[in-house]
Amino acid sequence: MAIVYEPGIDVAEFEAVARAADRETDSVRLELINGRLRAKTAPDGNHDWIVNWLLLLVLSLGRGLMLHQGRGLQVGSYRKGRARPDGVLAPTDTFLGAGEWAPAEQVLMAVEVTSRDSDTNQRDRIEKPAAYAQAGIPVYLLVDRDSKEVVVFAEPDEARYQVVHRYAFGHEVVLPAPVSMTLDTTPLVERLG
Repeated sequence: MAIVYEPGIDVAEFEAVARAADRETDSVRLELINGRLRAKTAPDGNHDWIVNWLLLLVLSLGRGLMLHQGRGLQVGSYRKGRARPDGVLAPTDTFLGAGEWAPAEQVLMAVEVTSRDSDTNQRDRIEKPAAYAQAGIPVYLLVDRDSKEVVVFAEPDEARYQVVHRYAFGHEVVLPAPVSMTLDTTPLVERLG
C-alpha cells in the first residue's frame, strides 16, 4: 500500500520523519520526490531476488563496483528530494563516511524494481526517472515486473533522460557507459515466468 501526502514538507522535516519511521518499522520506506512524502511497503521475495541477481552480476565483473542497497540519495531539483533506490551502482567505497542521504555525484546507475502497490506507476515510471535525471545519474535501470521488461534510461539532461530503450525479459540488455555491461535477462523468465 502506498501513502501519498500533498506537497508542503521540507527536507529537514522529511529527514526527521524518515528517521522516526526507520526506527519504528522495517515494513515501510519513505522518500521525498517532487516535494511529496511517499511511503511504500517492504518488497516481496521476487523483488529481492531480482536485486540480489543484479548484485551478483555486478560483483562478478570485478571492476571495484558495488550495487549498494537501501542507500538514501539526494535527488531532484536542487537536491531537495530524497530517494531510496532499490540499488545504486557506484564504486565500492563511495558511501564510506556518508550520512543517511548521500549526494549522487559518483552514482553510475540507479536501479528500481516495480513493486506490487498502487503507486508504482507514478513513482517508478514517472517521478523516479525525472528525479534521477535531475541528479545527473547517468543510467536508470527499471525492472518492470508488470510489463515483463527492462527499461534503460540514459543521457540525462536537467529534466529527463534523452534515451530510453525497452527490452522484454529474456533478451540481452545493453547498459551504456559509464556502466558498460550487458545483462542476459534469461533468468528473469526462468525464475519469474
